[in-house]
Amino acid sequence: MRKRQGPTPTSRSACVKARSCCERIELAVSKHWPAAPGKSFCTECEPGIFRRVFTQGGLSHMTRFFRRPSILAAALALGLQACGGTEVASDEVLPAPAEAVTRTQELLQDAVPGDILTALQAIPGLTVVREAPPPAPGARHFVLSYDQPADHRHPEGTRFQQRLTLRFVSAEAPMVLGSSGYAIGTQSYRLEPTALLQANQLMVEHRFFEPSRPNPANWKLLTIEQAAADHHRIVQAFKPLFAGKWISTGASKGGMTSVYHRAFYPNDVDATVAYVAPNSYGTQDPRYVAFLSKRGTPECRERIRGFQREVLERRAETEAVFDARTQWLSYELLGQDKALEFTVLEFAFAFWQYGNASRCGDIPAPGATAEELVDFLDDIVGLSYMSDSDLDYYAAYDFQAATQLGSYASEERHLRGVQRYPGGYDPRALVPFDMKPYKFNPFAMPLIEGWVKAFGQRILFVYGENDPWSTGAFDVRSRNDSYRFYVPGGNHGSSIRALPEADRAVALERLGAWAGVPATLPLVGLKGSVGEDDIRTGFVDRRRAPPRD
Repeated sequence: MRKRQGPTPTSRSACVKARSCCERIELAVSKHWPAAPGKSFCTECEPGIFRRVFTQGGLSHMTRFFRRPSILAAALALGLQACGGTEVASDEVLPAPAEAVTRTQELLQDAVPGDILTALQAIPGLTVVREAPPPAPGARHFVLSYDQPADHRHPEGTRFQQRLTLRFVSAEAPMVLGSSGYAIGTQSYRLEPTALLQANQLMVEHRFFEPSRPNPANWKLLTIEQAAADHHRIVQAFKPLFAGKWISTGASKGGMTSVYHRAFYPNDVDATVAYVAPNSYGTQDPRYVAFLSKRGTPECRERIRGFQREVLERRAETEAVFDARTQWLSYELLGQDKALEFTVLEFAFAFWQYGNASRCGDIPAPGATAEELVDFLDDIVGLSYMSDSDLDYYAAYDFQAATQLGSYASEERHLRGVQRYPGGYDPRALVPFDMKPYKFNPFAMPLIEGWVKAFGQRILFVYGENDPWSTGAFDVRSRNDSYRFYVPGGNHGSSIRALPEADRAVALERLGAWAGVPATLPLVGLKGSVGEDDIRTGFVDRRRAPPRD
């Protein structure tokens, strides 16, 4: 890999093309919003052509013109399609740690041949925290820490250590780049693509989740662009060690993170497998309410609504049981009363996110004891869900949902008269610090959605038919060699293995073609087997207390 000394003719050409693309998007937007200000949001020809669009709040002078995100997404997609080609901006126009890559290559020449530990120790900025016991015969597991700038635009400023784990099998095998979207533990497990491809696996903890949080924490730097740049630097640092193809993957927020990485750095990896990854419009996207209104039978939906209403109608009883069941938790941020109500609002969403229609019969009947009501609420949602410890742990997620990612609206009409905080269940309410300085950016997700539809090549999306998050499923085009499949009756744990046979065959064939090796189902399912570490899609189950490591 050559060392870059500055802008090259190739990068300049790509940058000019990217700016032209950006201007065409603006033209498409202006046709739908003639009142939009004439000031361009496209940057000059410099790294990150859409950089200013992806900061929190976007451009405040344009925000008021966009009240219908679905139409905005369509306009942006049309603008992207008009750009031509397959990429908005190549990696050449985006910042890359060229010196670090070159230094890695130089040090690798002196490393002990075939010794992955020595090779890892040669990567500038990488610390091998420890090598764990082998997770399986022929595999090695490392806990790592990588030095990152808090702000990739100003690498001379604050820096932080980003946690990684590496499951190593061979320098020639494919590499699966796993994005958690959250924190990661240090234990070994295989993501589904890792098991399908018998690949190496590099797991990345998302910035601002402990311990991968800058100190001091400037929350304005928690953006999808900065996280994508984290992944880019990691790929650049590790690629000299591995000869195989690179496949990125993640589930839920991890899948979203993988998609954002591809949108900013399309050439970092060869393909992406994103599980149950949504694209939401705003912090209270009403599409989710419409989706849930069609799940299950009318009788099941009525039982869900009746359960929610009864818990709040009998608030004095249920809150007393709630308090007794959560003596070990605190609720200072929300207060226990609001925490109970928000947990009830989460119930319908969580019922389909983690469960299925077979559980409709388990919903307590009218007149059930307060203990039965609260215990079932705990089973479906988790009583710790709105506790201080959980909200502190997931603060980075709720912050991103409130500023860029968006979230879902909850159905509340059937709770009129028993609610005390109508309309209050919003990501901003769950962040444990003052959110007044931070605004929601209405441009970020539509731009990502438009890029995926127009240019997203070699991306495989897997969704669950009944998972509420599939409401915001990304659209793909077959001409881009990208695919979207649904697991019938599936929830948030949907996987390639659970797809119908015909869809599964296509998914395995394309994954194998992208990776350059056959993709074959392991003999066991996602729970692993004796002598092997677990196989997972990687989604985080928020019903229980956060994992500690």
